[in-house]
Amino acid sequence: MAGSRSKASLRVWLVCPGLLSCFLLGFLTGWFTKLTEKNPNSSDVHQNVRQKLVAEMKAENIRKFLRSFTKLPHLAGTEQNLLLAKKIQGQWKEFGLDSAELVNYDVLLSYPNEEQPNYISLIDDRGNEVFNTSLFEPPPQGYENITGILPPYNAFSAQGVPEADLVYVNYGRTEDFFKLEREMGINCTGKIVIARYGKIFRGNKVKNAILAGAQGIILYSDPADYCAPGVDPYPNGWNLPGGGVQRGNVLNLNGAGDPLTPGYPAKEYTFRYKVNEGVGIPKIPVHPIGYHDAEVLLRAMGGPASPDSSWKGSLNVSYNIGPGFIGNSSARKVRMHVHTSNKITRIYNVIGILRGALEPDRYIILGGHRDSWVFGGIDPTTGAAVLQEIVRSFGKMKMEGWRPRRTIIFASWDAEEFGLLGSTEWAEENAKVLQERAVAYINADSSIEGNYTLRVDCTPLLYKLVYNLTKEILSPDEGYENKSLYESWLEKDPSSENNNYPRINKLGSGSDFEAYFQRLGIASGRARYTKNRKADKFSNYPVYHTVYETFELVEKFYDPTFKKQLTIAQLRGKLVYELADSQVIPFDSRDYGEALKGYSNRIYILAKKHEEQLKLYKVSFDPLFSAVVNFSKAASEFHRRFEQVDKKDSVAVRIMNDQLMLVERAFTDPLGLPGRKFYRHVIFAPSSHNKYAGESFPGIYDAMFDIESKADQREAWEEVKRQISIAAFTVQAAADTLKEVA
Repeated sequence: MAGSRSKASLRVWLVCPGLLSCFLLGFLTGWFTKLTEKNPNSSDVHQNVRQKLVAEMKAENIRKFLRSFTKLPHLAGTEQNLLLAKKIQGQWKEFGLDSAELVNYDVLLSYPNEEQPNYISLIDDRGNEVFNTSLFEPPPQGYENITGILPPYNAFSAQGVPEADLVYVNYGRTEDFFKLEREMGINCTGKIVIARYGKIFRGNKVKNAILAGAQGIILYSDPADYCAPGVDPYPNGWNLPGGGVQRGNVLNLNGAGDPLTPGYPAKEYTFRYKVNEGVGIPKIPVHPIGYHDAEVLLRAMGGPASPDSSWKGSLNVSYNIGPGFIGNSSARKVRMHVHTSNKITRIYNVIGILRGALEPDRYIILGGHRDSWVFGGIDPTTGAAVLQEIVRSFGKMKMEGWRPRRTIIFASWDAEEFGLLGSTEWAEENAKVLQERAVAYINADSSIEGNYTLRVDCTPLLYKLVYNLTKEILSPDEGYENKSLYESWLEKDPSSENNNYPRINKLGSGSDFEAYFQRLGIASGRARYTKNRKADKFSNYPVYHTVYETFELVEKFYDPTFKKQLTIAQLRGKLVYELADSQVIPFDSRDYGEALKGYSNRIYILAKKHEEQLKLYKVSFDPLFSAVVNFSKAASEFHRRFEQVDKKDSVAVRIMNDQLMLVERAFTDPLGLPGRKFYRHVIFAPSSHNKYAGESFPGIYDAMFDIESKADQREAWEEVKRQISIAAFTVQAAADTLKEVA
């Protein structure tokens, strides 16, 4: 018995090494095989997923979404816009997003009075109305029986029926009023002024009229600014018809969001100012008209002639300045009838989430608005249709088993046309979370405003990524077959600073990125197709914010093949994908250093026009130049370290990614800009004189603007020195955030 047990033990001991060897061989073979397999986050898989995502996007789908979303008017606060929100929400769920929710806010909106229409009159010396402007736009063919089209109006205008002499103020810019008051001796106090649309944001025109003492302001679209030569008016062409009128809000919010809850989300529990105390609401009546009606008002203008040709449009009138009329019309005045009312109304954002697999607490936001003044054929629905196709494509990838590294948030904003309200309220409600977790915001407003070439506005952090991605996308432009989007863009719109690169603009405002970039300091960008800025002298696209912005306008004239919109879908989609799925966040802070060098040089050249004062008041830009040099050095050193970091060390990568994410945040000042506390970015802000345009080093720029006319020169230059100090500190502080973590 003992002998057989020892034999069995011997057999076991002889077999075990063999089994152990087989196990080790199998384990090691499996281990090494695993090492040589493609990692799910490897560059090949990353590229393949991106190619699949882009290949999934189809022009025909964008066309169908545009057709579906533009059949009826969908003004913010209306039932139709809520129905559209629910439709988008339902589709996002079908596409496979993890969630799609409606998020509501109660904000101040503004509508015309249906029983008391807005219009402008010419009145004789007895007060009789001898001419009245149109009450509505003639509807386009096929839309005659559509209900819910509100007449043209300027949202948030004050109510009133002022009567006064008329003064023509060109575009109503700061420099136009300076010309009238300082050089021509024309006083606008107590007058009604008429300004043509274009060049600057309409709210800035209204603010300038108020500062000049005007009782009211009439806005009109001159054919010089809203008609391209040799093109017919809509529907036979894409020019503005004489009865077409641009709608739009005339607020001066300076980033406040809802006028009654500035800085805080407009929820049920929020304290509200009284309606007549709202932020940025004008105190004078404002009303827009078409150029046929404007021609009647301007025809008999008296007073001096226009100072030069830049004050003359294309109407068959003299463009005399006024005040008042001449000849048989000399006793006539202008009367405004404006009965627009403001009321608190519920709006709805749609927020969709695709949760990240590895870094769910890092967010990439792709957001664009849904609300439109009427049908929104271009603005915003060429953007909303593109957003829908991007969401569908991402959803399909997720349904097939893929997830992004970081979380993607998709947003369909409401009430953008009333002052960027939906996007700003959501930013305010989620500010603490977004400041900690948001990597980037990509805007998804209109994807076309022309069809000539690409236009990009973004933070310098995104320059390299934008350039690289456009090199991978085929150009949709005629004559550029088999060439990249980058090549057609570079040839058509090279940068004025360095013509080896295409032009990229500074971010101003006028769309939903404002709260994310200018207030919260989240790296942001936008891309769309635009006009030929050198050859096309018309402002924006001619039928902007009119009833003629229809699906047919886009299909017939702007993008018949929908290839331009598809190209923008590909670019926006790739931007989101790279930001969400790259192991290393694709920002390059070295480009920020180069940009800061250019911006600081430009502001210094502007200051050098006052060389005597710089010496007299001991104004020095040296601290700013020094900080810019330090930032550039820190950026170069940071990227050198990042290239050498062990990419398998997830903690080390995360630390450096967070440094990149927070660079933009470092350029914000919690105190905000003087008089504009919700604009906190020290490097970029909307121009104080044109909300649409971006200004660099805005604190210094505004302090020096028209400084020679300031009564107390010492005090004025002390403010310049203070702003240089703030800018220098901020740039240096941003440089410090890029240094090696202790």
